[in-house]
Amino acid sequence: MLSRVADSLYWMSRYIERAENVARFIDVNFHLMLDLSVKYQEQWEPLINITADNEIFYQHYDVADKDNVIHFLTFDLNNPNSIVSCVKAARENARSIRDTISSEMWEQINVFNLMLQDTSSSLDNIKAHHQLYTDIKMASLLLAGITDATMSHGESWHFCRLGRMLERADKTTRLIDVKYFYLLPTVNYIGTPYDDMQWTSVLKSASGFEMYRKLYHRISPEKVVKFLLLDRTFPRSVNYCLIKADESLHAISDSFAGTFTNKAEQSLGQLRSELAFVEVNEIIA
Repeated sequence: MLSRVADSLYWMSRYIERAENVARFIDVNFHLMLDLSVKYQEQWEPLINITADNEIFYQHYDVADKDNVIHFLTFDLNNPNSIVSCVKAARENARSIRDTISSEMWEQINVFNLMLQDTSSSLDNIKAHHQLYTDIKMASLLLAGITDATMSHGESWHFCRLGRMLERADKTTRLIDVKYFYLLPTVNYIGTPYDDMQWTSVLKSASGFEMYRKLYHRISPEKVVKFLLLDRTFPRSVNYCLIKADESLHAISDSFAGTFTNKAEQSLGQLRSELAFVEVNEIIA
């Protein structure tokens, strides 16, 4: 496969996954702010920290309030990681490889892109916010399903899955990291209903709340971290994502699992081994 084609497949999938994750972060945080008591300050800057776009944000905005953060992360073309920018970039990558992807994939990416172009950036009510981010998540999930159902699971498909899994793992780690260092305003809140609310929002930001409750029932920071980092069956846990990324990487290289023939396989294999044998208390420490 041409490296240009592989690059476009990889980044097309990463950009769509990134747009979906950002939509989920915003939607969950929006509802969290509605649930919190007025004595707790609204927290929108952590969403900028998750995407690590602080420098770009403060070049164009003075304060990280709700309106500025939502516009920056959703509609701002000056932000290369905004939802609109990501979907636009994904479409450009898809356009350059139309002969590689299925017609259904190309059609869905165009529908996704046109939906955002037709959406006004001046969302003025809760229902409009929620519906927009729900539509974005559904459009991304639909594209992932179409990709799995209409592409042969060969080298091209593996580049798509590799990009999607690495992006997903990256965003899950950023989400947990920001929780520890930004979302909790003071240690006095640890173990309180406020703390439980925050950890619930972390799970919802990874679409993992229901699956976590089926497994562990009660909210516990240690168990949330274990679930989102080490679980081998939940599709958005870091461990699961790396397992699937490793499978795709070996399929692309046509090498045996558990070995490495290039630097990428070596690095991913080392990271998988670290997660396979680490204890959750070591991670938290």
